[in-house]
Amino acid sequence: MSMHWQELLPADSYLVSSAGLLHDYDRKILTRLYQPLIGPICISLYMTLWSELEENRLWSETSSHYQLMNTIGLKLSDIYEARLLLEGIGLLNVYKKSKNESKEFIYELNPPLSPQQFFTDGMLNIYLYKKIGKAQFNRLKRFFCDDHILTDQYEGVTKSFVEVFSSDHLDSLYVTDEAKNEWKPMPEQQFIDRTEGVEPSGFDDLFDFDLLFAGMKSSIVPKKAFTPKIKSTIAKLAFLYGIDPLEMQKLVMDAVSLDDEIDEEVLRKAARDWYQIERQADMPSLVNRVQPIRERTQKEEPKTQEQELIRHLETISPRERLMQLSGGAEPSSGDLKVVEGVMINQKLNPGVVNVLIEYVMLKTDMKFTKGYVEKLAGHWARLKVSTVVEAMELAKNEHRKYQDWAQGSRNAKGSRKKAIREEVVPEWLEKKEEAQQEQNVDQPELNAQKLELQERWKQWKAGGEMNDGKD
Repeated sequence: MSMHWQELLPADSYLVSSAGLLHDYDRKILTRLYQPLIGPICISLYMTLWSELEENRLWSETSSHYQLMNTIGLKLSDIYEARLLLEGIGLLNVYKKSKNESKEFIYELNPPLSPQQFFTDGMLNIYLYKKIGKAQFNRLKRFFCDDHILTDQYEGVTKSFVEVFSSDHLDSLYVTDEAKNEWKPMPEQQFIDRTEGVEPSGFDDLFDFDLLFAGMKSSIVPKKAFTPKIKSTIAKLAFLYGIDPLEMQKLVMDAVSLDDEIDEEVLRKAARDWYQIERQADMPSLVNRVQPIRERTQKEEPKTQEQELIRHLETISPRERLMQLSGGAEPSSGDLKVVEGVMINQKLNPGVVNVLIEYVMLKTDMKFTKGYVEKLAGHWARLKVSTVVEAMELAKNEHRKYQDWAQGSRNAKGSRKKAIREEVVPEWLEKKEEAQQEQNVDQPELNAQKLELQERWKQWKAGGEMNDGKD
């Protein structure tokens, strides 16, 4: 159910460019370090675009997305989803130009981070560690390392430029301005060069620096200590570990050195220690993420309860949603592993997972069964559900189908009918599809409708089927 057709059509053309030279060693970095995080489809798309680029160095010939679909053997929706992941992780820049009824894109490939940049990134390395485990992580680290030869006991004998070369002052070295222009490339050209990899971005937009500064006295932490690099680190740590601005104030103050500077390594360690104490976990995982900004639909101030719910589900993590549905109790490690599994394997966005969590809990008597969760998650992934609104609409439209699945599963296992829990179904789930317009009703009528919905929910739980009552 991705809205890719609004952004991309098979007839739309594209050009591939490169932000710098790509080396063969980059392939090893992509397949071994990036592929576990974003999956083989994304790497396949990157490699395919790269292969087009190699024909003409920094620029490819114009091609259409229809040709790309045939080359890579994927649907346009899959290509679009893979493109978004490449953008998010910093491997791709996208530029768009509309002309007539079609669009033209430029796909600019960024080189991956170097092994040293990746393993010291402070975020990507942690996600990789969590994904592949300690043994494989250390194996990869050894693969990208080599022996460091100490030169302390050696004497440097390298000759300098002036020791090797001399300048002939007898010849005129004067160069005219016109000659200087010969050194530059043509206006429409650029030198082929090597650029560094691009780190994931967007963290600064999610963190409230105004709130952070509001609670800190400049006499304790001077403003000059918040360099662009330190601010970037703060925002990234807040995203990674789920630290709010008020908690971050304490961590920042503990990381201030005697020189009134914020020690980045001390701040990172303080954030890790805070996470281990607060979450009783060694490493953060994807369950602490929130819905990406580009996939949020409730951007204006909510006017209805349903819009407020959408805003809420878009701005909390699946772990927080599990806590809310458990009365504030910390979710079990088993439940968190189930959630993390569907986020990684099914590539579902955090907001969509929040809807899935609520739906499953209410349909299975507040039990979070792994098999049922994975079955629904797989179905939603195949339908390309990417937003909270899409997930809620799917839950409404597929209400009966999911009931049949749940009933069939219970019959197959021969399980006994459990005691009925009087759980109120959320209003967004019970709204009829055809009831699109809001109606003004007084409180007695509203209470009557609510009681009717509760009664229908009880009937479904008792008989496995919800009767459609006539108004």
